[in-house]
Amino acid sequence: MTSVFETIQNSDVRQLGINPNHWYVVARSSEVINKPLGVTLWKQAVALYRDTQGQVHALEDRCPHRQVKLSHGQVIGNELECAYHGWRFNSAGKCASVPYLAANQKLPNCIIRRYPVKEQDGFIWLFPGNLEPSVEPLGLPEWEHLNYIATVSVINSKAHYSYLIENLMDMYHGHLHQDLQAWAEANLEDIDEDAKRVDAHYTAQSYYKIDKIWSISQLFFPALRKLHPEPLDVSYVYPHWVSTLGKDFKIYCLLCPVNETQTKAYLIHFTSLNAFWRLHKLPVWFRRFVKDSLFGAAQKLLDGLVIQDVQMIEEEQQAYLHNSQRRNYELNRALVSVQRLMKSQVEK
Repeated sequence: MTSVFETIQNSDVRQLGINPNHWYVVARSSEVINKPLGVTLWKQAVALYRDTQGQVHALEDRCPHRQVKLSHGQVIGNELECAYHGWRFNSAGKCASVPYLAANQKLPNCIIRRYPVKEQDGFIWLFPGNLEPSVEPLGLPEWEHLNYIATVSVINSKAHYSYLIENLMDMYHGHLHQDLQAWAEANLEDIDEDAKRVDAHYTAQSYYKIDKIWSISQLFFPALRKLHPEPLDVSYVYPHWVSTLGKDFKIYCLLCPVNETQTKAYLIHFTSLNAFWRLHKLPVWFRRFVKDSLFGAAQKLLDGLVIQDVQMIEEEQQAYLHNSQRRNYELNRALVSVQRLMKSQVEK
């Protein structure tokens, strides 16, 4: 007999905070240019900016003078200038100058928070914890690898991050996507879990097989797709998500939880060209040209999946807000493991 997990949408899950001692993605590298960018990571407003050497810095997004947002200002040299009165702050968060400071006055002894930040694999990673980082950001080795074509879609959902993670870990929801679906007939085979991650191993029927040059056209023409069995592995590597479908596709979801009812994330889809051994013998410049030219090749597919998923996630959130005690009847045991990991990480 099939087991049914009868669960309550526990406020401990739907109102969970985050474990701040991890690296979160707050922007794409291309978003941080010659003016400050304001972002929010779990109720913390942050101003990102580049200095004259192109290095990215992250400061608390407030001027301690009148508490307005520094991200409304501009970058002057290596400093961030407030739009209101022109106070400037260096990358350490210290007040560096005040334009109307009198000769007999000292600079205000005020300081705003500086966040550890890294630019890696095309994204800006931020560490919101108070401790020194003891972990590294999740790597995306495919980002620079010449054998992988990338597509990036932004997820903005009015829902708690737990709904997004559960959606991504539950491969039975493929029924939702219909013509946009990349897989069918998912079946959960096994689950591995520890204090840092949950790995759910499915088998599925894949619609895509990238083994010939012409086969890439499957991404654009549904009539060319043919089902074939492939392993489908999905992993919640706290606080992010990783998936592989056979040998041809790798997908990441990099999270930026905003608050209890809002989540931003970046979904990155990689299509492998590993099967084309002749391509690997061509000059690097040409392979780079192919990689860059095909960037975003799966955009329509990926954006369509995101729109459908976000609609369901937001409906789940609204149902919870309407009646937080209403019970769910869950058949996928992977989600029990996922909720357990979320709680244990936050409790740390």
